[in-house]
Amino acid sequence: MVTLDALAPFLAAPRVLPALDPGFRPAVLVRRALADAVAASGAAVRVAIGIEQPGGAVDVRETTALSDGHPSAAACHANAERLAKTLLWSRGGHRLWVDGPASLVEALRRHYAEEPTGRFDDRVIAATVFGSPLEVVAAPRASFPVDRASASSLGGHLDGCRIGFDLGASDRKAAAVVDGEVVFSEEIAWDPAIHADPQWHFDGIMDSLRRAAAHLPHVDAIGGSAAGIYVDNEVRAASLFRSVPPDAFERRVRGLFRELRAAWGGVPFVVVNDGEVTALAGAMAAGAGALLGIAMGSSEAAGYVTRERTLTPWIDELAFVPIDLRPDAPVDEWSGDRGCGVQYLSQQAVGRLLPAAGIDVDPATALPQRLVALQDLMAAGDARAARVYATIGTYLGYALLEYREWYDVEHVLALGRVMTGAGGDVILAGARAVLEAEAPDVSRATTFHEVSERDKRHGQAVAAASLPALG
Repeated sequence: MVTLDALAPFLAAPRVLPALDPGFRPAVLVRRALADAVAASGAAVRVAIGIEQPGGAVDVRETTALSDGHPSAAACHANAERLAKTLLWSRGGHRLWVDGPASLVEALRRHYAEEPTGRFDDRVIAATVFGSPLEVVAAPRASFPVDRASASSLGGHLDGCRIGFDLGASDRKAAAVVDGEVVFSEEIAWDPAIHADPQWHFDGIMDSLRRAAAHLPHVDAIGGSAAGIYVDNEVRAASLFRSVPPDAFERRVRGLFRELRAAWGGVPFVVVNDGEVTALAGAMAAGAGALLGIAMGSSEAAGYVTRERTLTPWIDELAFVPIDLRPDAPVDEWSGDRGCGVQYLSQQAVGRLLPAAGIDVDPATALPQRLVALQDLMAAGDARAARVYATIGTYLGYALLEYREWYDVEHVLALGRVMTGAGGDVILAGARAVLEAEAPDVSRATTFHEVSERDKRHGQAVAAASLPALG
């Protein structure tokens, strides 16, 4: 059995402790401590782990492990599983290639076949998103497939009359754009996760589109972003629809956006993950690539734009990527796994940290209202609220060190409700402090981009409008 308990001897403490969470142990530091111990053991073997998508996209990561039979081999098994999980949720795929000790390969196979968190990753990423159960293939590194994927040039099209929308777990946003100029934007509260009827979702989205269209002479194109995973405008996996029964999902939700396109006369219509649009919004504003966008809202959404300012075939679902490797790390309510980004960079982090800060909130209060309460306290100068935001800033700093291990990042843009107000400045200051303390060279090479308060909450809908090309 793969267990985080095996990593206990390697839980390196960070130089900057989160004010309200001193037990936090960043994955990037634990991995380095383990690598140093393996190198000094005299029993190190090279390991390669790769993820393959049906379309040919492949990403491979190399690490080290202890040889079979070593007393600390279980720690390397846990490390390999965390690396594989990051590949599954940051890249996505249905086939895991492994070159390593036989016991490590067997531990991974058993994890995905028998353990609840492994079965969740298999079911959602491999089976649901990519169409077949996860296959763990043991092979020498030289036999791994070669990456055949190409990046996408979606986005940046602002000609004509367009609608952009963004669907989150607590609100939906829409914007009307004419030749790049925003003429209308609006945010409407909703709670899609509790609604089982697909028609309710269809009607809500259609309402926002119509309200935006009322400010345009005509509609040339519609672009949208939404929490979840979307391939060719098809819903593959999305927490927005978690209450919809499987048969209704297949019958109505999977093709929901194609149905919406037909309702609008077949105009160019593109929907992608909200994290990708976050990154696109950042790249458009900054005029730069190598940019990681992070939206801290009801969940953590992320997206990446390459140096060439293109999107990739990766799914970038960083909400499920582990950034904390302590065995008692907070549990994600959906996957049941520990230490995943959603518990640190979203409204869920706010809800978790309020009691630690000594801020009393009725447990029945929904997360968006808890965030509003925190924002009100921050605006009033409450030191307890500042500690909540400072803690999230520390989380963000260590998360960025982790993400830089997986992405070529020079520019960072953080958006979303958690970043709204004075607390957002505290978060960015905390992230900068971590980078300066742990990696001054990374700090100097990283540019944080800030946008207006309005764009922090509506920038994704505007960028989404630019997704489809006309003609």
